[in-house]
Amino acid sequence: MRKKEVRLVITFETTTNAMAMEKICKEKGGNGRIIPVPREITAGCGLAWCAEPKAKESLMKLMEDNNLKYDKVYEIEI
Repeated sequence: MRKKEVRLVITFETTTNAMAMEKICKEKGGNGRIIPVPREITAGCGLAWCAEPKAKESLMKLMEDNNLKYDKVYEIEI
């Protein structure tokens, strides 16, 4: 079984926003990947962005610079 570790999880209200996050991160070198929303939290579209907690500041700036709307940001053990 995989060891759980603290991860940064960003949720989105729409699948379109989650997919836009993936596109922007691929283009601009953002850290992370798309995952299904963990059971511990809920989100509108069922998709979330998962990354290392140390990437929070750069990802928040990336979303702000690209006018990408997100729902909530969590640091949880998954």
